[in-house]
Amino acid sequence: MSGLFVHGIPAAVPAEEAALCRSRLLRAVDSLREEAGVDELDIRITKALPAAPRATERDEPSAAERASRYGAGEPLWGIERLVAPETLLDELAAVVEMAELEPLIFDTWGMRSVEPFPRSVLNFHGPPGTGKTMAAHAVASSLNRRIIAASYADIESKYHGDGPKNVEALFFAAQRDNAVLFIDEADSLLSKRLTNVTQGSEQAINSMRSQLLICLERHRGVVIFATNLIENYDSAFETRVRNIRFDLPDETARAAIWRAHLPAQLPLADDVDVAFLAAKSDGFCGREIRQAVLDAVIRAARRGCVVCQEDFAGAVERVAMNSRHERPRT
Repeated sequence: MSGLFVHGIPAAVPAEEAALCRSRLLRAVDSLREEAGVDELDIRITKALPAAPRATERDEPSAAERASRYGAGEPLWGIERLVAPETLLDELAAVVEMAELEPLIFDTWGMRSVEPFPRSVLNFHGPPGTGKTMAAHAVASSLNRRIIAASYADIESKYHGDGPKNVEALFFAAQRDNAVLFIDEADSLLSKRLTNVTQGSEQAINSMRSQLLICLERHRGVVIFATNLIENYDSAFETRVRNIRFDLPDETARAAIWRAHLPAQLPLADDVDVAFLAAKSDGFCGREIRQAVLDAVIRAARRGCVVCQEDFAGAVERVAMNSRHERPRT
């Protein structure tokens, strides 16, 4: 026998309707009992429990509390480590000088009444491994500031609505620490807004981008974005960023990068020819040259001998083969 106890039907509901509701529920319960293979089933239907109280703003972590997960660190590289064309180095120097001159221009000369939130927003774009991350650290080093480095993965959240709050917290942390803010893989945040939004995840992405625009407008400090896919950027960001392109190094630059990756303590054979290696590594980015150096050094260390030209040449060939499998050669 099934037991059915129905409570909470509003008194205003006509008796016939209430009886019909109970009858339908009873049939549904009998069907459920048969499917479950039980003789007795006790089901009680009451008024819905009151909804749990919604979290108040006091329950929500503040921007300062969320910002505790983002900490600034010392720059890993100085400007002297960056091998780049003079035009690019001049652009970076201009950014540094602008930040240093902010008190004079905006406070002493009164330009803060015109621009309350002076900022330098840079966008480093170009092929992978061309020094964008190193340049961001070099800018921070030149300014004698620490750096907060984050990527899209550090900002997004599995909880709906948390992404925009994380964006706000990231900028709060940069302001708190007077740090350069560096956001890598920025195309995930700065790409064109999604239209015809049908899913919560798409809405969340659009919300993060809107919050990013708001934060950029009121932030005081240096913000650097980096991307390999600038063509995906939303036009709304074009007037807010200063684009600086990073290209693959030419042969002269490759030679300088090779030399920068051969410390004075490194035991080198007399036959090591940097000019030859620069020519042989045609099409390499700085990251690939670093990989080749490490490959050669590790193999020489395993043999217990100095690093020779053959070690470097073989490493270049191995890195080139791996790179061809990973991406088209340019």
